[in-house]
Amino acid sequence: MTTSYLSAIGTATPAHRLPQPQIADFMARAHGMDETGARKLRAIYRMSGIGYRHTVLPDYGRELGAFTFFPNTPDLEPFPTVGARMRVYRREALPLAAEAILDCLKHAPEVTPDSITHLVSVSCTGMYAPGLDIELVQHLGLRPNVQRTCVNFMGCYAAFNALKLADAFCRADPQARVLIVCTELCTLHFQKREEEDHLIANALFGDGASAALVLGQPAAGRPNLELAAFHCGLEPDGQADMAWHVNDFGFEMTLSSYIPRLVRQGIRQLTEGLLRHLPVRLADVRHFAIHPGGRRILEAIEQELGLTPADNRHAYHVLREVGNLSSATVLFVLRELLQTLHAAEDGAPVLSFAFGPGLTLEAMLLRVAYA
Repeated sequence: MTTSYLSAIGTATPAHRLPQPQIADFMARAHGMDETGARKLRAIYRMSGIGYRHTVLPDYGRELGAFTFFPNTPDLEPFPTVGARMRVYRREALPLAAEAILDCLKHAPEVTPDSITHLVSVSCTGMYAPGLDIELVQHLGLRPNVQRTCVNFMGCYAAFNALKLADAFCRADPQARVLIVCTELCTLHFQKREEEDHLIANALFGDGASAALVLGQPAAGRPNLELAAFHCGLEPDGQADMAWHVNDFGFEMTLSSYIPRLVRQGIRQLTEGLLRHLPVRLADVRHFAIHPGGRRILEAIEQELGLTPADNRHAYHVLREVGNLSSATVLFVLRELLQTLHAAEDGAPVLSFAFGPGLTLEAMLLRVAYA
């Protein structure tokens, strides 16, 4: 039976790497908080599990008077419009996505850009047309007739949908070479509003891109991950708790404090639905690649499925080093995992999860594969 293999992963982050406390100080000033409010805000940032985040905007690490994107006024007014934010997205998305793709192809020397048959571009933080997909074709020298698909505005779980597409392409044509790129510039969408949703979102999200190569057969000489099975679930009770809307001053995230509870409520049923028709039980799984939506989400999954922080070590490391990069994040985690695998683990199952608006819960079973 034909199948597909995740064969290489690349990542990229913008040059501005800021410690979480420095971003908290910027946010406290931007919100005009008094000492009590600033202390509470810093506690949110301190408890996030995030050490650093990357951004295309240097302003988050600068003092008033040196801003290049936000107005140099105490209240940042006039606040940047969607149009202003999208102009930065259009300028910054291409080089970041291209860097991730080149990093990916560096690990697959047998694959040249002009041999790619399909390009799947993913983003929920910006869009334009002609879009990033066409710019990548021209910038990287992909062939003009490469089949292009865009997955837009689906949030943190969108990489799973891209992998499902790649899997379908490879099952239809074992000679397919599918390139996926997830590009997210979350920090363009900072909101000054002080509702808890916005304060939490401002504390979690960073900028980055990840790219993945999916093939119809495993590549020799390196670990591959067979895409064995997918399963999707919905928790309608969480429809109002995680959402993403275009507004006048950027894209606004709804991200309530109830999300970890809702994820915990649905994660066991999601796992059982994925494994029900497979010769794999949860107890058989030793490798996990879970989207680090936040520290409390990882802890909720551990509690419900009986995992340990060590089981989630790759997710915690990504969260600590770059934060939540929306759709790009789970590929960062899978890349960490790929780097630790060896031939003796051939056939070992890998369980992966991601979550997003809906509340959507996605699960994927992979298997370590050596050619």
